[in-house]
Amino acid sequence: MPRKVVQGPIRDKEKTKQKLLAAVGKILRVKGYSGLKVSKIAAVAGFDKKLIYEYFGSTDKLIDEYIKSQDYWSKFSPDIKEEQVSSKGKEALTQGILMQFESLKKNKELQKIILWELSESKPILRKLVEQREAVGADLFGNVTDPYFGEGAKRFRAIIALIVSGAYYLNLYPAYNASEFCGLDMKSDEGRSEIEKAIVDLIEFAYQKKD
Repeated sequence: MPRKVVQGPIRDKEKTKQKLLAAVGKILRVKGYSGLKVSKIAAVAGFDKKLIYEYFGSTDKLIDEYIKSQDYWSKFSPDIKEEQVSSKGKEALTQGILMQFESLKKNKELQKIILWELSESKPILRKLVEQREAVGADLFGNVTDPYFGEGAKRFRAIIALIVSGAYYLNLYPAYNASEFCGLDMKSDEGRSEIEKAIVDLIEFAYQKKD
């Protein structure tokens, strides 16, 4: 027989935490980051605001946990040893950037978070940026830097341009026009051309090394 799921303090706490996290996402999507006030979050979730402090410690920690759950790069964890042996980082970077490009298109809350990062300086946002950098530093420092040698910084610069372009080409059509350089960023055809260009640019960087 399937195990019966029972109600209890632990289960209720987890459900409450998930509702509070979902409330952050809803407010961010509708009102933007300016709407992330403790009373508003509690009201949207349908709980007393004291539960935010009880379960997360503070509003900032609640928001921090929500942001981490949405950010693609914070969860990106390539197999460093495998990349050292096989593709020298090419496979991980290609798949990672393509997944980030697609993830950002679908995740309106993450789009808001990126815009928030660009417009305000806050500890929770700096922490997220540092987490992203730590993921990249592991792959660069242990895989691509040794492979590219003296050209390592130039390779990092190429990847920086590709990643920043992937961000911008999702944010631009989300808030202004849909076309960029004559490509419709809201169409499958336009986005497919960008994805192919990402693959080509990374491939070019590796071919140049050889």
